Amino acid sequence: MPFNGEKQFMGEDQPNDSDSSQLSESVASLSDCDCSRHSFTSNSSSKSSSPTSTSPPVVVLTYDEVMAAAGDLLNLTIAHKIAVNEDFELKKKPIPENSLVGHVKRIVHQAFWDHLESELNAEPPKYEHAIKLFEEIREILLSFLHNGGSWLRNQICEVLDTDLIRQQAEHSAVDIEGLASYIISTMGKLCAPVRDKDIQELKVTGNIVQVLRQIFHVLDLMNMDMVNFAIKTIRPLLQHQLVDYERTMFQEILEKTPGGLKQTTKWIRESLEEELLSLPETALTPGAEKTSKANLSPTLVLNNSYLKLLQWDYQKKVFPETLMTDEVRLQELAEKLNQLKITACLSLITNNMVGAITDSQPEVANRLKRISAVLLEGMNKRNFNLKEVLTSIGVQTCVEINKNLLERNLPTLGAEVQANLVGQFSSIEEEGNPIRSLIDKRIQLYLKSLLSLPSPPKCLPPVPGGLALIQQELEALGSQYASIVNLNKQVYGPFYANILRKLLFGEEATGKAEASSSDD
Repeated sequence: MPFNGEKQFMGEDQPNDSDSSQLSESVASLSDCDCSRHSFTSNSSSKSSSPTSTSPPVVVLTYDEVMAAAGDLLNLTIAHKIAVNEDFELKKKPIPENSLVGHVKRIVHQAFWDHLESELNAEPPKYEHAIKLFEEIREILLSFLHNGGSWLRNQICEVLDTDLIRQQAEHSAVDIEGLASYIISTMGKLCAPVRDKDIQELKVTGNIVQVLRQIFHVLDLMNMDMVNFAIKTIRPLLQHQLVDYERTMFQEILEKTPGGLKQTTKWIRESLEEELLSLPETALTPGAEKTSKANLSPTLVLNNSYLKLLQWDYQKKVFPETLMTDEVRLQELAEKLNQLKITACLSLITNNMVGAITDSQPEVANRLKRISAVLLEGMNKRNFNLKEVLTSIGVQTCVEINKNLLERNLPTLGAEVQANLVGQFSSIEEEGNPIRSLIDKRIQLYLKSLLSLPSPPKCLPPVPGGLALIQQELEALGSQYASIVNLNKQVYGPFYANILRKLLFGEEATGKAEASSSDD
C-alpha cells in the first residue's frame, strides 16, 4: 500500500469497503471527541399524548438504547470531522507526568523493565517475560499487514515463533540481539518515512532492554500512523457520500431517541418568533397572525437561526442536535468573531478621534491592530476582565500614536484627548454601547448577505463601512461559516422543512404534506 507516496506496506492492497467500515468503528473508539448528547438522551417524546393525559408521555430509554444512540452520534461526529477537515488526524493524548495516573504508570513500567533486565542478566538467563514481549511484538507487526503480505507474514511467524524460542531458552540459546535486529529491520519495511529516524536510533542503542522498550514506543507511533493513513484513504469516499451518510445516520439516531429534535425545534421557533415581532403591528392582530406566519419566508427564518449560532451562549444553552457535529468549529468561529468585533470598535473610535493622524500612517493602524489582537487573546474565558484590558489597549494606543508623532516632529496628544480615548475604549464593554451595536449590526448584515449567496459563491459581498481594518479576517471567517451552514442545509434540509411546516402551518398542514409525500 503506498504511504505518503514514498513507501509501500509490504504485500498490502488498498483497503476494501469492509476494511473502511471496520476502520470507522475503530477510529470512533480511539477518538476522545467530546460532544453534547443532552437532547438525544432526554425523556421527552415526539409521540402524541394519550386521550387521558394532558402532557406528553415520558419515554424511558434503556441503558443499551442510550449507549447505542450515543455510539451512533460519535460515529457521525468522527465521520463528519474526517470529511470536512483535511488536517484531521488522531493523536495520542499524553498523560501529564505530574498527575497521579502518570506517576503510577511510570513506576509500574519502570518496575517491569527493571525486572526484565534482572531476568536477562541472571545466571542462567530467564526468558519468560522476554518471550511474552516477542509474542506481543509479533501480533503488532502482523496487524500492520491486514489481509496481504503473505510472504512477510510467514517470515514473521517463523522468526518470532514463541514455541521455538522457548525450546531455545531451555538450552540458553536464545539470540535476543538477533531477534531484536530482525524486528527493527521489519519495522523499517513497514513504517512511514517520518519514522525512519526513529528506526535508525533503535539500531544504535546498545542496551537490549532499552532497545525493547524503544521498540514498543516506535510501534505505538507506527500504529497511529497506520490509522491516520487509513483516515486519509477513506476521506475522499466520505466526502463523496457525506450528505447521504450523515442524513441516514441521523435518521437512525432519531428512530432510537424519540424527541431527538427538541433543541432544533426550539432553536428555529425562537427565530420564527423574532421574525414575527419584527413585523408591523397590524400584521400581529389576532386575525392576521396566522396569515403573517404563512407569509414568512422559511429560508429567512432558517438563515436567521444560523446567525444566532455566532452569538450562542455555549456555557448555558444546549446546542441544536442537527449542528452537534460542527459545535466546536462554530464556537471557535464565534470566539474569533467576538475578538474581531472589539478590534473593529477600537479602530472606529481611533479613526473618529485621531483619524487625521493615523490615516496617513497605515503602519500605525496595523500595529495597533496587532497589539489589540494580542491583548484580546482569550477574551471568551470566564476570568477575562474585558474592561481592564480595553483600558490597557487605550493606554497603549496613546503611547504608540505619541511615539509616531514625536518621530515626525509633531505635537503629541493632549491629556484630555488621551483620557477621552481611553474612556471610550473601556466603555465598549458596556451592554448597549452604541459603537459596539453599530459594528455588530454591520457584521450581521455582512454574514446575512453571505448566506443568501449560491454555494459555492462566485464572489464575496462587499464589506460594510467601518470594517476595513478587519476585512481580510472577516472574509476568511465568513467563508468558513458559510461553508458549514451550506453543508448543514444539504444534510438536514428535510428535517428543517418538516419543523418549519409544523411551526408555520400547524399540525394539520404537516399531516397533509406527509400524506401527500407517502402517496407519491
